[in-house]
Amino acid sequence: MCGIVGYIGHRKAYPIVLNGLKRLEYRGYDSAGIAIYDGKELKFSKTKGKVVDLEKKLEAEISTEGTIAIGHTRWATHGVPNDINSHPHFSNSGDLVIIHNGIIENYEPLKQELKNRGYSFQSDTDTEVLVNLIEDVKKKEKVKLGKAVQIALNQTIGAYAIAVFDRKKPNEIVVARLGSPLAIGVGENEYFIASDASPFLEYTKNAIYLEDGEMAVVRTHKDMKVRKIHDDSLVDPYVQELQMNLEQIEKGGYDHFMLKEIYEQPDAIRDTFRGRMLADQGIIKMAGIDDHIDKFINAKRILIVACGTSWHAGLVAEYVFEELARVPVEVEYASEFRYRNPVIDKEDVLIAISQSGETADTMAAIKLAKESGAFVFGVCNVVGSSISRETHAGAYTHAGPEIGVASTKAFTTQITVLTLIALQLAKKKGKISTSDFYTYLRELDSIPEKVAEALTSNEHIEKIAAIYKDAKNCLYLGRGFNFPVALEGALKLKEISYIHAEGYPAAEMKHGPIALIDEQMPVVVIATKKGHYEKVVSNIQEIKSRSGKIIGIVTKGDVDVKNLADHVIEVPETIELMTPLLTTIPLQLLSYHIAVMLDKNVDQPRNLAKSVTVE
Repeated sequence: MCGIVGYIGHRKAYPIVLNGLKRLEYRGYDSAGIAIYDGKELKFSKTKGKVVDLEKKLEAEISTEGTIAIGHTRWATHGVPNDINSHPHFSNSGDLVIIHNGIIENYEPLKQELKNRGYSFQSDTDTEVLVNLIEDVKKKEKVKLGKAVQIALNQTIGAYAIAVFDRKKPNEIVVARLGSPLAIGVGENEYFIASDASPFLEYTKNAIYLEDGEMAVVRTHKDMKVRKIHDDSLVDPYVQELQMNLEQIEKGGYDHFMLKEIYEQPDAIRDTFRGRMLADQGIIKMAGIDDHIDKFINAKRILIVACGTSWHAGLVAEYVFEELARVPVEVEYASEFRYRNPVIDKEDVLIAISQSGETADTMAAIKLAKESGAFVFGVCNVVGSSISRETHAGAYTHAGPEIGVASTKAFTTQITVLTLIALQLAKKKGKISTSDFYTYLRELDSIPEKVAEALTSNEHIEKIAAIYKDAKNCLYLGRGFNFPVALEGALKLKEISYIHAEGYPAAEMKHGPIALIDEQMPVVVIATKKGHYEKVVSNIQEIKSRSGKIIGIVTKGDVDVKNLADHVIEVPETIELMTPLLTTIPLQLLSYHIAVMLDKNVDQPRNLAKSVTVE
């Protein structure tokens, strides 16, 4: 959600923080602001709108000199998006300034208590309450800023990542986190603060990821101190060397990050199984599975929790696990799982899926499962993320940074990892023959080339997009392994083009959705030769008899659907359970081109954030 950037050191802070905010635009936001300390005064500018709007306003209003600054992109929670509610926020005295990602749930009683003590508030935000609470503690207890932050946070309920600066002590920034990510880049007599590492990649490869319930005081020319918020105990922070590079978070000649990431999928899938799978030797090696194989073998069931696109990947995994390993699987929305008092057994395995590794609902589901004694396995993309630290074991997807808000390579790499796990489990349980195991591995090894082949239909898909860009509604149909792909295709169209779309199992069409079909309704049907092909052909005939427009996703060389559909997009042939890795590609491209033709902000669609770190 919100993006946090800060710098303290010997460089000019403004360009570092401003460019850092631009790097965090993918997180989703509605306003932005920066505060700069120039050695004498604390200056700030903030505005509703984009970082580019802030840049124009700020450079016209204030001096950008100074070696200390904090900046923020805000996603509105408490208070509508406007200049006043934008961050940073100041205490009543003007001494303290704060930026904050998260939600302070008990801000109302805290606000009332502070009002009773004479404090006034300019904004509708919970953040302004927090900065005044810190100031109140600092005055009453006569303590330094770090201690005041610690005491104040122990009085709050909610989630936060914060950075606080005191103009009366201009050599330090205090940061803290609980439930929202926060990284600290460590340089030579300088520190960088950000929601993730992308804002400071060109300056340092060394980063500390604060754990939940930790805070730090970062000072120039002094060692950083990290403490536990609740008991003040010192923590020995782990300095991690970042693996990503600057080129990975640039567009690389593509018009949008989303298109770049769609085209990165052959390499991303290959990177996901590289070092884990030797197809010709019939070997899968995954430490997170091998070290805990008994947990998986003895599991009464596998629970999968996720949100959004990751939930769709989990649905594909349900089909794959049950097909190969013959173990019961239940797929849950993490946001529902955490609140419905689920039945969790000690012999259950819970797999949590999240691209960012920071999804708040998924994190809560993990904690709930651990409290019930279940073994928890994480699948995420971001090294060092909260989910990777909170789970008992896990696997990274190695997809590389995904900047576009609408996930593409996250989906295919998650399916790749989950397929590897299912194959390994099937082999260990004796549910698959050696010859079939080799067949699956060789086919998975060939998927990157087949994805690359599917991408060659881009120009053809662009022409189809031009025909349907003005549609108001769209249906997506699939069966078996491709039912979740239909859901994912509909989600992509909704996310970036704002066209209403729904995904259904093809057989469910007669149970309601068929009433919507007329000559204005485009229907995308996933109709590969593998699976229930004849049944899907029958569904297509029913749609055609009602004048619906058919876009068929078919196996290369298909004849039957081609004779019925208005348009077909071919994908290479593969084993049925691996078809989602191919059929999703044309759906990603279709939604992308429609959104571009409608002049939508493809990489930053309205109201959406890349990482949902608050409820």
